[in-house]
Amino acid sequence: MTTADRIGENVLDPVMVEVVGSALSTIVEEMSETLVKAAFSPNIKERRDCTASLFDAAGNAIAQDEGGSPLHLGSLMGIVAAIRERFDDSDIRPGDVFIGNDPYTGGGSHLPDIVLATPIFVDGRVSAWAAALAHHADFGDRGHAHIYQEAIRIPPVHLVREGETQEELLALILLNCQIPEERMADLRAQEAALRVASTRYLELCERYGAPAIEAVGNELLDYTERRTRAAIAEFPDGEYEFEDLFDCPELDEELTLRVRIVVRGDELLFDFAGNPSQVRASVNVVWTGLYAAVYYTVKTLIDPDIAPNAGLYRPITIEAPKASIVNCEAPAAVNGRSETCQRIVDLIQGALAPAVPDRVTAAANGANTGVHFSGHDPERGRDFVYLETIGGGSGARFNKDGLDGVQVHMTNTSNLPVESLEAEYPLMVEAYELLDDSGGMGEHRGGLGIRRKIRVEAPDVHFWLDTSRQKSRPWGLFGGGPADSARCELSEDARPIDHGYTVLQPGQTASIETAGGGGYGDPAERPVDAVQQDAREGKISQNTVEEYQRRRRV
Repeated sequence: MTTADRIGENVLDPVMVEVVGSALSTIVEEMSETLVKAAFSPNIKERRDCTASLFDAAGNAIAQDEGGSPLHLGSLMGIVAAIRERFDDSDIRPGDVFIGNDPYTGGGSHLPDIVLATPIFVDGRVSAWAAALAHHADFGDRGHAHIYQEAIRIPPVHLVREGETQEELLALILLNCQIPEERMADLRAQEAALRVASTRYLELCERYGAPAIEAVGNELLDYTERRTRAAIAEFPDGEYEFEDLFDCPELDEELTLRVRIVVRGDELLFDFAGNPSQVRASVNVVWTGLYAAVYYTVKTLIDPDIAPNAGLYRPITIEAPKASIVNCEAPAAVNGRSETCQRIVDLIQGALAPAVPDRVTAAANGANTGVHFSGHDPERGRDFVYLETIGGGSGARFNKDGLDGVQVHMTNTSNLPVESLEAEYPLMVEAYELLDDSGGMGEHRGGLGIRRKIRVEAPDVHFWLDTSRQKSRPWGLFGGGPADSARCELSEDARPIDHGYTVLQPGQTASIETAGGGGYGDPAERPVDAVQQDAREGKISQNTVEEYQRRRRV
């Protein structure tokens, strides 16, 4: 039976589904690698702060780069639908490239994440879409009271029409950037990734036929849905609730975040009623960010090997009050939304701990600690913006210690190597190390946080800190202890201006310490050799060793 016969009879060979599905996954991986290799900015070429995806003609995600950040799903999931809503079919043509970043018109989940998307035409009609996202680290020292202060807002519009760049639009965008040459180079890298996707997808269509590829895409969505429902059905039915405290440098008080989860058969309901109203700070989350956090957490709890596509979403219902911090409305600021999204993951893990104790982790460091340094580099004769998100401890689980010094949950970027940082910017790294004793005690120890101390070597360098867990501690599970909180220490001669914002002078330093992860299980049950190993490696102090000994004697 030929491929055409199979499609005509609505029967798909499982082998062909696997082969084509793997090919689609390979396309997005190649897109991502192309973007990284062609990019100019350290944030993309070194830290890999980017993601690539393929969508079917209707805008359903059929493949996403698994090496990218899960939170980027929130910036990608609305773009195709927004384009199709904004433009008639006659206005979408071969060679078009659309650009967008605005969270309130479907272009993203915060403004630095600029998305480029292109339709892939086969036989005169749209068969698929390719999208490439890159975090353009250009807007570090702007205000965060509302979104108008954060960056230029770009609704989904044509950047390229039938192969012709819209130069006036590009000039308008670049005029609103601090480092326009860098932005231009990174946008070109995104376009290169889209060209790779179009070429590879058309090669697949030439080999198997567009109807077969589209049918396989539908089958992949259905298969993911079936696996998701089967995994959810293993959860005990019931209602589960959890709440946690949330802080950030922009807020004067801690907020209480909460979730209620209902498990019924093979479906999940996430109810975020009762969460605080949106705030005059950058930590509000648009609906796409909330959905991305929920979908990510569900995937990690039910089956990490499930393909990341829109079939995962079908058994999941999400309810959240409008104009709340987890489902904000314009003009709420959203630049620091990742801090809140990290805590949403912890909320879900905490709520489901009684139901699936062998699948959840204790609280991770609970933040996406972002440091921003910007100013003018007199030695190199240019302006600069340096962005870094620093990892921390991950929470322990029922059979393993938490990981030390890693990106957790909604972020998946690499660190910027010290050598690259010092070569690119007027900054020096004085310390980059794990923090001993920062992980929570337990039968399984929580992961350790990180200290990164940076000295400024240029005048009037603007420093901004995004973080959380400075006022609370990441919690442990089932007797595990809490981890240490996050801290930021400035030179004695440096003076904070307001809510995490400071201007530093040559020789002054900022020392950022991220939180650890919570412990899992009774510390009295931790094996003696594991405690001794931690002590030999400098991960815990003698005081902590003695505390473990005391717990065993009680």
